[in-house]
Amino acid sequence: MTEVILTVTLNTALDLTYGVPALVPHTSHRVGDISERPGGKGLNVARVLSALGHETVVTGFAGGATGAVLRDLLAGLPPRDALVAVAGNTRRTIAVVDASTGDTTQLNEPGPLVTAGEWAAFLATYRKLLGEADAVALCGSLPPGIHVGAYAELVRLARTADVPVLLDTSGEPLRRGIAARPDLIKPNADELAQLTGSREPLRATRDARRRGAHGVIASLGADGMLAVTPDGTWRAAPPARVAGNPTGAGDSAVAGLLSGLVEGLSWPDRLRRAVALSTATVLAPAAGEFDRAAYEELLPRVDVEEYAPTTA
Repeated sequence: MTEVILTVTLNTALDLTYGVPALVPHTSHRVGDISERPGGKGLNVARVLSALGHETVVTGFAGGATGAVLRDLLAGLPPRDALVAVAGNTRRTIAVVDASTGDTTQLNEPGPLVTAGEWAAFLATYRKLLGEADAVALCGSLPPGIHVGAYAELVRLARTADVPVLLDTSGEPLRRGIAARPDLIKPNADELAQLTGSREPLRATRDARRRGAHGVIASLGADGMLAVTPDGTWRAAPPARVAGNPTGAGDSAVAGLLSGLVEGLSWPDRLRRAVALSTATVLAPAAGEFDRAAYEELLPRVDVEEYAPTTA
């Protein structure tokens, strides 16, 4: 039986990536490369999962002219579209990639206002989809109109349905969501520091786990990942730093963790996959994609080191 992985993106986006020779403030720029993708963290996760061969379903909200473009683009991709319609216009995100430095400047719109009726329609869809899911990822920011405890509510529904749930958000939605005891959270270093008040990775990751998550996977950028789980503590690092577009690298890491979970991989193998995918995404031109040749070359070279088993 094929595993089904559900990804939730409450604040979907139409991702636009512009390539410029050099980004110079206060000047006009002639754009070279342009790409347009259905986006938002959960949609990026789903596309990577599909590329890895997993059956995926995407839900969340889409609306307006931008939402129509997003769904048209999604129609040609493997993830199954179970997005819920809203009256407001789906947001756009614009990434400007500076070819001279490899740096990326990101501009993110806030998203549409979601009404109480639209939220109720989403909850009905979510409950139905949980019935066929083997794992679920809750990803990204909340659009206007959604209550700050929304992810906590979705975590509790997943746990009631006995579906493993990974939460990847930040700020107060993360703080409230973690108290609902998700199976995994995947904060980056800044999100972890905001949650715990500590910038020491191991201390902050253990603190985050004490707040309710069964496992915490801290994304440390070019330094890899730190995992504190019920089974032990590991540090995973890529073999070398790479230059490129980091947009979507964390989403690819989530895909690696979820795919490893449903496949029953060991923690070291899940982390190895997550770090290799994340690094290979930096080498790809747009979020939701990864350089497959680079991924296959990196995978056996990711270094995973075990700490003493955690008692946190």
